[in-house]
Amino acid sequence: MNIWDEIKESFKEGSALTRLIYINLGVFLLIRIVNVFYFLAGAEFPFLDWLALPADFHTLASRPWTLITYMFLHFDFLHILFNVLWLYWMGQIFLGYFDQRKLIAVYLLGGITGGLFYVIGYNSFPVFSQIITDSRLLGASASVIAIVTALAVHAPNHSIHLMFVGPVKMKYIALVSVLLYVIGISSTNAGGNLAHLGGAFWGIAYIALLRKGSDPGKGINWLLNGLKKLFTPKPKVKISYRKPTNDIEYNRLKNQEQVRINEILEKISKSGYGSLSKEEKEILFRMGK
Repeated sequence: MNIWDEIKESFKEGSALTRLIYINLGVFLLIRIVNVFYFLAGAEFPFLDWLALPADFHTLASRPWTLITYMFLHFDFLHILFNVLWLYWMGQIFLGYFDQRKLIAVYLLGGITGGLFYVIGYNSFPVFSQIITDSRLLGASASVIAIVTALAVHAPNHSIHLMFVGPVKMKYIALVSVLLYVIGISSTNAGGNLAHLGGAFWGIAYIALLRKGSDPGKGINWLLNGLKKLFTPKPKVKISYRKPTNDIEYNRLKNQEQVRINEILEKISKSGYGSLSKEEKEILFRMGK
């Protein structure tokens, strides 16, 4: 088995967390490799513009898929490194409390909510009016922070060990993160911080809805299952024949087959081979092998 086959097998048999990480890494590598060819050709690289989430409503209306694609899109190495590491650590803890379907739901819906916060924020506050046309959002951060805040609400006292700090409870990690995102709105990454707040909001809302008996991720999982069935090839029908369990059973079956063969041969002698049915021809062919 070569490396490519091992990767495909790992993706196929891996958990939802493994698949999310593979998709992020795969998109990153594909984008960077294609970018090399555009660079060597001296041409402008267009794909980021078509996959990143635009802040402008009119541009978004012409590229609605970007509300999904942006959360798997990275271009800078450090950006994807920190997001993937954070996703792996938090995703592992999340799967200790919830199933894989909920992880996918929180990731996707957290990313969508973060994207909506970003777009609505840029179209609502006057400070962004001069840059809205050229602004784009990319990265999995909103999806990851949705997982973090969902954990903080569900298991606030769950502790993780941070380097140079020691054990810290999830509720404090989420609280500090949200405060930093609020402060960061006035920084150069205002759009990213708005998206982070949207993801954090969804993580909190998701757990609140689960506690009320409602699973808002059912629609997402139903859609993904439908897409999976659509693109999964149907298995070929395989006919199997039951093996006899003992000598008596074996002799009985052989006698039945011989009687059937004799009947077919007699029919051929009377009416010719062309008088046989399709089933009879298949039996004759199978017994003659």
